[in-house]
Amino acid sequence: MKIFTTSQIRELDSQTIEREPISSIALMERAADRMLQQFKKDFSFGKEVLILAGPGNNGGDGLALGRMLIQIGYDVQVLLLHKGKLSPDCKTNKERLVEFFPDFFAEQTQKFLPPEISSQAVVVDALFGSGITRPLEGIFRDAAEWLNSIDNRVLSVDIPSGLDGETCVSKDDVIVRADSTYTLQFPKLAFLFPENERFVGNWKVIDIQLHPKAIAETSTNYNYLGKKEIQDVLKSRSRFSHKGTFGHALIWAGKKGMAGAAVLVSQSALRAGAGLVSVHSGEENRVILQTAVPEAIFVNELNTLDNYNAFAFGPGLGTEKETAEMLFELLKNLNRPCVLDADALNIIFNHQEFLDFIPANTILTPHPKEFDRLFGHSKNSRERIEKASAKAQELQVIIVLKGANTLVALPDGTYYFNSTGNPGMAVGGMGDVLTGIIAGLLTQNYTPEESALLGVFLHGLAGDLALSEQSQESLLPRDVIKKLGAAFNLLRER
Repeated sequence: MKIFTTSQIRELDSQTIEREPISSIALMERAADRMLQQFKKDFSFGKEVLILAGPGNNGGDGLALGRMLIQIGYDVQVLLLHKGKLSPDCKTNKERLVEFFPDFFAEQTQKFLPPEISSQAVVVDALFGSGITRPLEGIFRDAAEWLNSIDNRVLSVDIPSGLDGETCVSKDDVIVRADSTYTLQFPKLAFLFPENERFVGNWKVIDIQLHPKAIAETSTNYNYLGKKEIQDVLKSRSRFSHKGTFGHALIWAGKKGMAGAAVLVSQSALRAGAGLVSVHSGEENRVILQTAVPEAIFVNELNTLDNYNAFAFGPGLGTEKETAEMLFELLKNLNRPCVLDADALNIIFNHQEFLDFIPANTILTPHPKEFDRLFGHSKNSRERIEKASAKAQELQVIIVLKGANTLVALPDGTYYFNSTGNPGMAVGGMGDVLTGIIAGLLTQNYTPEESALLGVFLHGLAGDLALSEQSQESLLPRDVIKKLGAAFNLLRER
């Protein structure tokens, strides 16, 4: 799914109106109807609802939704806040509401007076949408502060009022803290930043059927990676395949006392489909590794790299001089796809000159602290993702910036945000699993780009499947590895 800027979304609205064709008020009616269908699924019939509507088209959406809820039997109050001027479509929806349901409507223009509602009422925030260009002021600021002071469940239309669609929140901003958000047609870039989570809550995309050709013809560097976007990448296997068909991965992982890293990476690479997996690790780890992963080949001495199709270097290796020298030799001689993770990145931080030797399309998988250590401090998530893209282009590498909605930054300037995964995956060893999955895919002749995107999606999907049998507190990396097969099968379902 494409992610557009707020100005692009406005243009897509206009193109839909022109090319469908459909009037703007009819498009607003359609958007309200689509929100109504989702509202009925989320909130029981007859629920008490308060709608706070603003003077623009976001307010018009709220007024239309309120009218529709009244028509089917919800207990609704609609309060329109404005300073005298309404957008044309907001004005039309006000008139429709007053004509049919005058007793359910009120407006305030000077001072915000909180309405009386029960603690069970759902409050719909339709004050301002993504077009807002300045902080909330006056009556609107007062309403937002009241919304943030009550314990009722708050639902925002399109975007929480006061939140910019493309930036991270600053400390002084007054923004509605929604429990959930119905975002129209596309997620906003701002939804993917950790700083904004407490305002956006759980968000759902409401398909309002903007013109498909207009969407296809509008370019953007930002993408949201879902099942539909990744399904076609998945390869099918010939029944005449053999282990050599699916390549041989070499994993550098696990110094003394860190055998677990080598186990997790090698198990993941095998479960991701690698034909063969060899592990170069500390001799002390031989028995542990061959007991835990009998399918893997333990390699103590390396005489050549020519026998391998892909490499992974870093998890649990440490940053000792000998290990750094080994990484430098690998980078100088590397002519196959590679994943660099964990201590590989820490070594590069200590030896910045190594950056010049990283081959094109190598995959780097830092978490935010590793990224900042390697490329410099970022003041917020937006700055960090922009820096990730800039570095991916500068070094011609693929950067997988791990976290919620893991970012894959490609060398051509394209961003992909992942849609799978959950907070239970915030535990040591999960990154090792991802490294193994990506390495396993690389051995099977997936391109580095395909391996990064498919690996990130499968990793999160397996985590989501594993969570169905665990809790967010109890989920472990090995639970995720066990669900990789189910993740592949689910991804193949059409």
